[in-house]
Amino acid sequence: MRLLRVLCFVLLSSLFLQCKKKETTNDLMWPNNEKTAISLSYDDALNSQLDNALPALNKYNFKASFYVTPTNTNAIDKRLNEWRNLALQGHELGNHSIYHPCRASLENRDWVMPYKDLDSYTVEQMREELVTANVLLKAIDGKTKRTFTPPCLDSLANNKPYLPVIKDLFVSIKGFEKDNIAVLWAPSEVSGKELIEYVENASKQKKMINLLFHGIGGDYLTVSKEAHEALLDYLSNNKDKYWVDTYINIMTAAQKNEANN
Repeated sequence: MRLLRVLCFVLLSSLFLQCKKKETTNDLMWPNNEKTAISLSYDDALNSQLDNALPALNKYNFKASFYVTPTNTNAIDKRLNEWRNLALQGHELGNHSIYHPCRASLENRDWVMPYKDLDSYTVEQMREELVTANVLLKAIDGKTKRTFTPPCLDSLANNKPYLPVIKDLFVSIKGFEKDNIAVLWAPSEVSGKELIEYVENASKQKKMINLLFHGIGGDYLTVSKEAHEALLDYLSNNKDKYWVDTYINIMTAAQKNEANN
């Protein structure tokens, strides 16, 4: 009988903790009591991001995250001062690796070069690459805290999970947030209306939305300048609902909230 009571107590305690965890996630509040945090991020260090995305963001005074790959010399080496100035303006430079390795074995990955094939990487090799990328980014913006967006959002190196081995290098890893608080979408060839509708619908389910862009009005996986600006205009007119900030600021706030609960 005593054993049965103990087992019941353990079961009820477990259920309470699970409910408490869900409650904490649902009750997550942002700095100005906005309902949903919006992380606008831009991958791969593309020229169209400097030419089109950055001026639009600055127009609306929104801070965003740019996940750069140093090997894109056309946009990094030739425009290094512009990336440095971008960071000085309050935008985030995030780690996106050095060589942008992705898994060539997955569908529609014939574009992955053999020396960038994550299926042939070791976990240790991936960690070393990310450590080096952090050093290079520090040389640009002088910062020591960093976030990471995995290339192609792949999490396996040679069929082994590498994120647990590199998580200590970063404040957070985009697309792999704790407690399922966030949703992520990488839009391409969509209208401003579609972007806005996605934000409205996703905000009913999640406390955080990751919008992961590539080209803005150019390059590849493109969203037009007009669609991009329509989204920014909508977010600007609804600041009581949405908190738009860099990914590192949003996740730092989330972690503080978790610590206080």
